[in-house]
Amino acid sequence: MDQNIKAIITGATGMVGEGVLHECLQHPQVTEVLVVNRKPCGVTHPKLKEIIHADFFDLSAIEDQLKGYNACYFCLGVSSVGMKEPEYYKMTYTLTMDVAETLSRLNPDMVFCYVSGGSTDSTEKGRVMWARVKGKTENDLMKLPFKQVFNFRPGYMHPTKGLKNVLPYYKYITWLYPFFRAVLPNLVSTLAELGLAMINVTLFGYEKHILEVKDIKIAAHQQ
Repeated sequence: MDQNIKAIITGATGMVGEGVLHECLQHPQVTEVLVVNRKPCGVTHPKLKEIIHADFFDLSAIEDQLKGYNACYFCLGVSSVGMKEPEYYKMTYTLTMDVAETLSRLNPDMVFCYVSGGSTDSTEKGRVMWARVKGKTENDLMKLPFKQVFNFRPGYMHPTKGLKNVLPYYKYITWLYPFFRAVLPNLVSTLAELGLAMINVTLFGYEKHILEVKDIKIAAHQQ
């Protein structure tokens, strides 16, 4: 396909966003990348532009700089550990939808890729708080007037060598990755596969709009 990708990435100062950014900067069909962060990501590259913006609930001051992109890889998120539901709902559902609604208005031809999580609850009625909130986020993103929306539900993601934002506890478990991949293949992937899957669903589409781990690995290698 001759299509080139001009992508917006959120969460590039975290492990997942940094990994997706890394794949985008290496991919020949990703020609421009804009990262929107609260703090600098510390990466420089000819393809890369960066906007430092503190308030993701109000993008009005930077809207003009968000036009002309055909993909968004939304990797911004918080852990639910220690959070009450109203706070987690605001930081997960409300924030994501505020950004997505703005981008769908500015770029209706955009493919929006959202990093959700394994065991997300699409019914929005289960007992697990974070899973309900993620499920509502997925469901309502699908209602926005994007070209396409894909919800990614990764499990364990093996980090990309050389990146700096790997979660601290990963150093205790990365050596188990070959075992995990052999015994639990539908629960583990690499961070590189997630990034490539996002790029490939933008270029080629995918038959499902919710991608579990096995789908992420398939999409990562489709051509």
